[in-house]
Amino acid sequence: MPYTDHMPTAGKLFAAAGLGAVGWIASDLIRPLMPPHTDFGAFNIVNLVLGILCGWVTVGTRLGYGYRQGVAAGLTGAAALVFWGLFVQSANEMLDQALQKKYKGPMDAANGLFEIAVDFGQYLLDQNLIIALVVGGVVVGLFGEWAEQRWQ
Repeated sequence: MPYTDHMPTAGKLFAAAGLGAVGWIASDLIRPLMPPHTDFGAFNIVNLVLGILCGWVTVGTRLGYGYRQGVAAGLTGAAALVFWGLFVQSANEMLDQALQKKYKGPMDAANGLFEIAVDFGQYLLDQNLIIALVVGGVVVGLFGEWAEQRWQ
């Protein structure tokens, strides 16, 4: 990775802000899909921060190579946001269950993490959510590439 990949750019800023917004909007779309007794806590804020990080690191470092690559970077960033969102939220739930002594040992807890991730992933199979993530990823990639070329 070239040293310049660590430098702040306009494209990284646009990608981070855009994917953060996608994370917040996706969180609002997920809420009605979950069971009614779900305690969300800081769900939106966590996904906002994950969106900002994925936008800066995943999308922002892949900008500057044309709009086609910008769209691909935006879609990759949206996929990374879903992956890390599932992982973080599943790990949080697993830790909550582990503190309630629902697991016999660390390997049982690790297996529980993946079971929880699969359960949470099934809630994400919603047409409106998938469309929002795909369209959001494309828009983030296009605006990020535009900003990268404009202020390069």
